[in-house]
Amino acid sequence: MTIAASSAWRIIPRPQRDILGEGLLWSARENAVFWTDIIGRKVWRLSLADDSICDWAMPEPIGWIIERAAGGFIAGLQTGIHHLSFSPLALVRLVDPEPHLPLNRLNDAKADAQGRIWAGTMPANCTGPSGALYRFDPDGTLTRHDSALTIANGPAISPDGTIFYHTDSALGTVYRFDLRRDGSLGPRTEHLVFTAGDGAPDGMTCDAQGGLWIAFYGGSRIARFHPDGTHDRSIALPTPQITNIVFAGENLDRMFVTSAGDGRRDDAFAGALFEVGSAATGLLPHLFGG
Repeated sequence: MTIAASSAWRIIPRPQRDILGEGLLWSARENAVFWTDIIGRKVWRLSLADDSICDWAMPEPIGWIIERAAGGFIAGLQTGIHHLSFSPLALVRLVDPEPHLPLNRLNDAKADAQGRIWAGTMPANCTGPSGALYRFDPDGTLTRHDSALTIANGPAISPDGTIFYHTDSALGTVYRFDLRRDGSLGPRTEHLVFTAGDGAPDGMTCDAQGGLWIAFYGGSRIARFHPDGTHDRSIALPTPQITNIVFAGENLDRMFVTSAGDGRRDDAFAGALFEVGSAATGLLPHLFGG
């Protein structure tokens, strides 16, 4: 199969594209990149050993998966946070953060160095600030840390674990918090604010030097920002709806980027998984401690 490519990116060939690709995860344990198709209700796996692709159908929209230290995964679905295993496929719900808001869903998440998961919720129709930011601890405790979010997105944590970034894509704003060891957050401050012409900040990740990489939905690019918020560089991609970023590989020097095909039937690149040359090195993702 021919792989579409430029000097900056290539498309990973597979049998279908994503409606809404998201939730990228690098698993050193499996030498594989995982990601989700939220609307397509699917989890994908790309083996870096042989470039093989496999997928699993999910019973409801799924925003993200995170590895567990004890084995298997934790997943954020429409109805809450679940244990997820693939052999055999099984889901066990642990908690629904918003049983009073059945039209909300979990959207994106990251684990921190203490094995806690930070996850945002949002209304499935992207209208109204009914979303929130939660912390899910290894002992099963769930606490809310921010609210009135429309499209909670892109958690990212600095290399030293002291800065937490979070986004409301609907407002084009990346927020910055001090992250304390006990799991509390300092006051929310506006770190970066973008206009409609920039595209909306979506999934994010930090590299080993502390640079913040942001995927821009509607912006046809990913971009890196220094810790002080100064723009460093952008990498253009051939479709506008760019959604998430992860560093992968033995040396964490391979970057993969998801996109969305929703509403772009005639766009040959929409919904593709890209491998992008970034000349940067990422951070090993943390595992959920429960």
